[in-house]
Amino acid sequence: MPDISFVLVEPLYEGNVGFAARAIKNFGFSRLVLVNPCKLGDDAIARAGHARDVLEAAEKKILEEIFSDSDMIIATTGEVSKSICNPMRMPYYSPRELRDLVGGLQGKISILFGRENWGLNNREVRRSDVICTIPTSPEYPILNLSHAVAVMAYELAGLPRGDYLLAGREQMEHLYRHIDQYLTLINHPDFKRDVTMLMMRRIFGRANLTAREASTLHGLMRRSEWHIDPATKDRNLGPESPDQDLAKE
Repeated sequence: MPDISFVLVEPLYEGNVGFAARAIKNFGFSRLVLVNPCKLGDDAIARAGHARDVLEAAEKKILEEIFSDSDMIIATTGEVSKSICNPMRMPYYSPRELRDLVGGLQGKISILFGRENWGLNNREVRRSDVICTIPTSPEYPILNLSHAVAVMAYELAGLPRGDYLLAGREQMEHLYRHIDQYLTLINHPDFKRDVTMLMMRRIFGRANLTAREASTLHGLMRRSEWHIDPATKDRNLGPESPDQDLAKE
């Protein structure tokens, strides 16, 4: 099964942190990560109950570390896009659908849970690979932080052993940079670039690319670049030479 971390981004209330530790241990998980948390004391310990070990072992990181260390980032949100024309929070998965998406993977997956008062900001959502929302009543759609953690942990509990290894974060970021350079080469309109790159991240986030597949995409783009502008043969736009990529086909 994938190595799943439950990441609480700037939690405001220590009780919620304690309850979150309890929830993930209830369903067989142990990795709790805290980003700039509130002060943790007796209330957090009391709410954690017999999951005090999870609470005390919780790692404190900055978001940049999480984005660089994770093979897949899943952003949880109570607010989703109303139209496919806005890919910021679209397409989105329910926790049950997410189980099917990640069930066969190996790699580091981090699930981000936002602040109790206003959730994750647009920059954090934009950088994430997959969007997840918990189906709730429209009369009161926003869950308590610890309840959201519990629902996610319940749905992801007991995942089978993963079958294949995801392309790592560095490999995927390199692919996104190459796509961005390719957009420049083909004179893609500047006003469309941000949305196009966001959609590329969403598409490939759902695709669960292996390192081999990411390398193949590099090779295909390079061949195309050669035909558009032969001068690109002299540029290093990927981790391997084009001949190496295409020789593997």
